[in-house]
Amino acid sequence: MQTAQPLAGHCVLVTGGAKRLGAAIGRRLHAAGANLVVHYHQSRPAADALVAEFESARAGSALAVRADLHDVERLPALVEAALARFGRLDVLVNNASTFYPTPVGSITLAQFDDLVGTNLRAPLFLSQAAAPLLRASRGLILNMVDIHGRRPLKSHPVYSAAKAGLVMLTKSLARELGPEIRVNGIAPGPVLWPERDLEDALKSEIVAKTALKRSGSPDDIARTAYFFAAEAPYVTGQVIAVDGGRSL
Repeated sequence: MQTAQPLAGHCVLVTGGAKRLGAAIGRRLHAAGANLVVHYHQSRPAADALVAEFESARAGSALAVRADLHDVERLPALVEAALARFGRLDVLVNNASTFYPTPVGSITLAQFDDLVGTNLRAPLFLSQAAAPLLRASRGLILNMVDIHGRRPLKSHPVYSAAKAGLVMLTKSLARELGPEIRVNGIAPGPVLWPERDLEDALKSEIVAKTALKRSGSPDDIARTAYFFAAEAPYVTGQVIAVDGGRSL
């Protein structure tokens, strides 16, 4: 019999979990019974508000932890915080990301380090730090990839290359960490526009190129995360595009 809270007692760590897709994933998994570790860097008010929301729904079920994901040596502290508060870790969601254009001819080393650092290096080293606890729980690593990890986005070569690396990291870790740990990815399409302004005409053009001719929602991503966490025990090394057919 299917339970209403299949993740009851489980612990989920979401990087960049205070806002946008991270918050949507957190809400969906918390509603399924999970305890949440909400990582943030510069979004403390949003992180505190989300934790308060979770605590109001179920006392003792959430924790906010600050960390700069570029500081690799401090990444194990996120895992240690989950262990100290909840005694385990079942799901790591590598969601935090930086995104901005880097046209060839203007790319700086700082931009390269930032985009690769958040989109590829941090997921690798955080996954490595989390692996012992995830082995114990037979858990899941879920990487937020991008459809542009497979089909490059114009003027974004560094971001696209970093996400392409994350696609391969997802598959590589699935081989390295099996059979105890599953590793999968989600590649969103136009479900949430970047925080930087985009012209309405460009948004319409992007949506027109999807097979479904409409944009999605953060909950489309969150439901896919729930599928991986609660309903896909025999799925690993896979990346699902949740993009309305944008990548076709």
